[in-house]
Amino acid sequence: MNHLSKLILGAAALAATAPAQNCGTRANVVPVNADITVSTTWTNNNRYDLQRQIFVRPGATLTIQAGTVVASTPTANGAGSLAVTRGARIVAQGTDTCPIIFTSTADYATWTGGNSRTGQWREAANEWGNITIMGRGYISSCLAGNTAAPSASNRAAMEGLVAAFPNDPDVEYGGGSDDDDSGSLTYVSIRYGGRVVGLGNELNGLSLGGIGRETDINHVEIMNNVDDGIEVWGGTVNMKHVAVWNIGDDSIDIDQGWRGKIQFALVVQGYSIDAPNGSGVGDNSFETDGAEGSDYQPVTSGVIYNATVIGQPVDGDHATAWRDNCRMQYRNCIFMDTGKRLVGFDNNGDHTCGVRGYGVNGTTSWAATWTTPYNSFSTVNAPANPADFYRAQTSGNLNEIVDSVCYNNAFGTAYTEANARSVFAAANNNVLEPAAMPITALTRGPQVVRGGLAMVPVTFVDPRPTATALTSVGAAPRDGFFCQARYRGAFNPCNSWLSGWSASAAYGFIPSEVWNDLGKCTGGANGCAILCGAGNLANGSTTTFSLRNAPANATTVLAIGFTRINLPFLGGTICPSPDLTVQLNADATGAWSLPITTPFLTSGTVLTTQALVVDVSLPSLLGFSNALTALKP
Repeated sequence: MNHLSKLILGAAALAATAPAQNCGTRANVVPVNADITVSTTWTNNNRYDLQRQIFVRPGATLTIQAGTVVASTPTANGAGSLAVTRGARIVAQGTDTCPIIFTSTADYATWTGGNSRTGQWREAANEWGNITIMGRGYISSCLAGNTAAPSASNRAAMEGLVAAFPNDPDVEYGGGSDDDDSGSLTYVSIRYGGRVVGLGNELNGLSLGGIGRETDINHVEIMNNVDDGIEVWGGTVNMKHVAVWNIGDDSIDIDQGWRGKIQFALVVQGYSIDAPNGSGVGDNSFETDGAEGSDYQPVTSGVIYNATVIGQPVDGDHATAWRDNCRMQYRNCIFMDTGKRLVGFDNNGDHTCGVRGYGVNGTTSWAATWTTPYNSFSTVNAPANPADFYRAQTSGNLNEIVDSVCYNNAFGTAYTEANARSVFAAANNNVLEPAAMPITALTRGPQVVRGGLAMVPVTFVDPRPTATALTSVGAAPRDGFFCQARYRGAFNPCNSWLSGWSASAAYGFIPSEVWNDLGKCTGGANGCAILCGAGNLANGSTTTFSLRNAPANATTVLAIGFTRINLPFLGGTICPSPDLTVQLNADATGAWSLPITTPFLTSGTVLTTQALVVDVSLPSLLGFSNALTALKP
């Protein structure tokens, strides 16, 4: 432990030399009307206005500084938008205190003094375009020239983009590199976007085509969009800490053979504008299509841990919709207030491919996917190396919903298909219609009619788990991506990863939490410990820190300080300046509580804390790395 303490203090000394976070002045408005052909940096002293469809061309990297705002206005050529082509990269790395925000000038006008922590929600969308990223991962598309078996030559044109000429490569995605790296989006809020190009051809909030697993999508929020919130076509991109609110179509839509992972996803269904279902009023929470043609490969084979889905209870659509031979695992989730079905069996295929749905051409039937092990790979149009090609699922069956809570979905046929697939068999550890709501708080406004449907908008939600969601039976594997969160839903019981940086926080949709969970936990033998902070941050006040879910009698180093530096140490944020470092032991239940007086706090103080927990059952001893941050109002 002496070595560990020295390591913490050494990192703390380095952090003490780091400059304070500067969120920028945004004093200058910079119109952007030319494509990006050489590597370029957008800085937070400017506010950028996309005046047309802007492409980041192959070979170029667009770097966006933390705290930068991109607020666009419509032009004669339509709302501005940003598209990153294959072979280009975007590096947009905001922070919890200085996020990067893509929005409209109408939204920016509601902020007080240009402060992104303020603003007013409006019933609006289509005020600018979106972010589109195109990569070189494998896809399944039955366009002319593509093959039914995986091929590096398979391509598709991105929905919502307009080609300059036939077979324009700058609007295409797909290839043969599942490890492709298109850059990173971290602490990015995308608001009031979308553009209708034509019938069924609309811009999503975030469009990801053929994106590889080396791309980092973490702490990303979509608020109000005319079409889907996040749509993924093929590839292997993983996502963590994503929130999708008030979307005009599907909240998260997956197609063309995505083979990835998602953890900590919040979906709040509603509407963005008064328009038909699918173009302004929310459709399915999760819509997962397997492969174009249904018998093509790759076929969607993914796993989703720790999602919280809050649907529309009157005229909302499915919580999960399944199509085209999709294989999807939902684990440790909360599904509540769904207007139609928990499991929606939409046995559709792409009509242009000439085949439809599950079971075609010798593929696995719908019923069999719920009882077939994850590693029973289809031999129809199969890749040469199926075990390496399909890496995301590592246990269980091809399709499953396990260890989840289903609440207030009892509307006629809500569970008909789920029961037919034995979702509530005892071995699946699901909780069906418990007496108590599984989240802390939910408030809805008066019922309104939008797009001809009855909508009951969510006006406030505290999505932290309670009751049957507090403890899960299982947890995600310790694989370098997943956190071993032993609770159900997208949030731990103590903190919120949306606090401070998101539109949902600025608009008052979530509690004004002081403590923001940075999501830095690698997990250990017992899963991730949970670091909690409670109490206000007034100068000289007492703040109580506590730890949950640590190994019994574990030793912890708790570091607290006013500056922080991000280092690749256990996947966490190393902090602080050497203001306070405490060593203490957990009790027999793996918990401790410690009140600390917080001195020297002035307006705007950022306090960062980290708990490093020793797990002697692991070879490295250091099994956990938890981090919190708080911004004093």
